[in-house]
Amino acid sequence: MNWGLWGKNLSEKLMTQLIEEAISVGINSFDHADIYGGYTTEESFGKALSVSKINRESVFLISKCGIQYPSEKRPLKVKYYDYSKRHIRFSVENSLKNLKTEYLDLFLLHRPSPLMNINEISDEINKLKNEDKIKSFGVSNFTNFQIQLIKTQTEILWNQIEFSLTHNCSMFDGTLDYLKINNIGVMAWSPLGSYFKKKDEKYKRINILFNDLSKKYNCTHDQLLLAWILKHPSNTYPIIGTTEKKRLELAVKAIEINLEIDDWFLILKASDGKKVP
Repeated sequence: MNWGLWGKNLSEKLMTQLIEEAISVGINSFDHADIYGGYTTEESFGKALSVSKINRESVFLISKCGIQYPSEKRPLKVKYYDYSKRHIRFSVENSLKNLKTEYLDLFLLHRPSPLMNINEISDEINKLKNEDKIKSFGVSNFTNFQIQLIKTQTEILWNQIEFSLTHNCSMFDGTLDYLKINNIGVMAWSPLGSYFKKKDEKYKRINILFNDLSKKYNCTHDQLLLAWILKHPSNTYPIIGTTEKKRLELAVKAIEINLEIDDWFLILKASDGKKVP
């Protein structure tokens, strides 16, 4: 999302370079949605990937659909959700065209709609899978009950959720437990949470602790935020939003940080402002 018009608006040359840099540090998955950049970022990425030195088989391409977003390309009256067969197929085939690929490794429903028809959704998803246009299917921002509903008709392998130190409710409301029980993978968007965005009391508490822990573990504050997520047994995959190679390298190295259990809980206490119950 941050590579195109909604972020750094990288040129084709810089985007190609960033793809190659990501691969070089061990990151091969690229998370898209049709709406990013007002329906422009997928196409820009596809052009950049096509001129890169990277083989299609070396990357894992993810895309999402469902949100109809008012923009220059789609001057809609209102933001809404569309999970009709027609729109799901249009979105998949449009993403394939934009990304210059014959298949998506993973296709997600972007956000739940109150008007979702699970029979219509599952019918089209299963057809697209049979046609090898999508290899696997999942959802994003769906509740456990919404997942359970769709699972009655088609297999769900992933849920992409908001999960971070400063937005950690999924650890306590049963979300991560449900996904673990059902062998559904977890991806976390905004894994750094509000830490670098809000200089509030929560930030101050975390920052004081992080200044000490960064010395203990010889790492940066953003690495501590990622290491805290990675310590959780849900085996969550953080979605990194940076466009800088150095920060990509640091993110990958966060995998090597094994927080001691008391430090993990000290970090949670600093964020929540209270000890665990």
